Amino acid sequence: MMQYINKLIAKLKKSEKGQGMVEYALIIAFVAAIAIFALNNGLKESVKNAFQNASSMVDSATAESKKATGN
Repeated sequence: MMQYINKLIAKLKKSEKGQGMVEYALIIAFVAAIAIFALNNGLKESVKNAFQNASSMVDSATAESKKATGN
């Protein structure tokens, strides 16, 4: 019985398939945790404001272009 357990443990130590999957899962969980933390601490408002500012600038440039061309 002990020989079987030792063989099984040796086989598990040689196999690295599960190890890679666990590492990827940990990386994904870490990135998700950072994203959630950032979004809950004001990043959402900063991104929203940046897009609103960009939209305002595009609208302003469009209005100026229309004035300049007389349309």
